[in-house]
Amino acid sequence: IVRRTIRRAGVPIRCAVTKRGNARSAKMIREIQDKIQQNTYEFSEHAVTQSILRSISIHELKEAIATAELIEDYPNDKYGPSVLLLGFTDQQRPLHIHCSYPSRPLLKIITLYEPDSARWEQHRIRRETP
Repeated sequence: IVRRTIRRAGVPIRCAVTKRGNARSAKMIREIQDKIQQNTYEFSEHAVTQSILRSISIHELKEAIATAELIEDYPNDKYGPSVLLLGFTDQQRPLHIHCSYPSRPLLKIITLYEPDSARWEQHRIRRETP
């Protein structure tokens, strides 16, 4: 795990960028996938709006979660611990899913979007901003 500061909505946030194969992240992904399969999740109002604007269906969300990898961890997020996942739909559409830790009774989907190649390298690594 590599710790660094990123900017989200202009606010500096400490996050952990995970390396693939991390046992903790693999466990968390399995728990998130279980919550999605059991339909024990909810959407924030922002996620609902963004999924409509970006034409992302619940089916695509489920496909992307099934193939997800954890790319950023926000354990100290002001609204509660959360993670950023990268997954691909069956049509190979990349999706970023920002969601709460699975320890909540209902997993919260905070937002979801298709990563912009100007901001992300290979959909996984946040490009440095000048």
